[in-house]
Amino acid sequence: MRILITGTSSGIGKAIAEKFLKEGHDVIGFDIKPASITHSKYTHICMDIRDKADFPEFAPFDIVINNAGVQNSDDIDVNLKGTISITEKYAIHPDIRSVLMIGSSSGHTGSEFPDYAASKGGVLAYAKNIALRIAKYGATCNSLDFGGVATELNRPVMDDEKLWNQIMEQTPLKRWMGVDEAADWAYFMTVTNRFCTGQNILIDGLEAGNAHFVWPE
Repeated sequence: MRILITGTSSGIGKAIAEKFLKEGHDVIGFDIKPASITHSKYTHICMDIRDKADFPEFAPFDIVINNAGVQNSDDIDVNLKGTISITEKYAIHPDIRSVLMIGSSSGHTGSEFPDYAASKGGVLAYAKNIALRIAKYGATCNSLDFGGVATELNRPVMDDEKLWNQIMEQTPLKRWMGVDEAADWAYFMTVTNRFCTGQNILIDGLEAGNAHFVWPE
């Protein structure tokens, strides 16, 4: 199958691309940064997903995975509008098999920077919109909404013992997800899964559900 993945130069996107390559698929990666993957079945396109006028033409993809994202003043333009632009360009056609959004637990809880939380909340709603629109093709669309993932982007808290301990106090599983685990989820939801669609799947080690029931002993 032919797979389009955005944000493949590092972190979750790179791990997802490598997972699909390992399984024998052809992968096209979009990223504003240079390629970090060398593989005969991998093609890297340096581009900004905000620049719709510069989107290259490709034959239809079987799977589109929207992973590219930022956590700065461009949150809405990249995380939400960029995801919409990529999906509308490359994923709405009769041969599509699956579309996947990489959301965030922030889209469920609202807990993080305001624009970031809003951008990811929009992604969750947009996933349902796409699921409805591509169902007629027998295709699925879901979002995987991760909590903490061990990536370079999260080094500021991972390397700070005090902050890390505070995070672990809120995380019942007492660890964060690795990028390879995220890639396994992405592969399962787009290749193995054929019936679950329109779902926002929260995968955060139960951080968002860490409520303490209080009652007299």
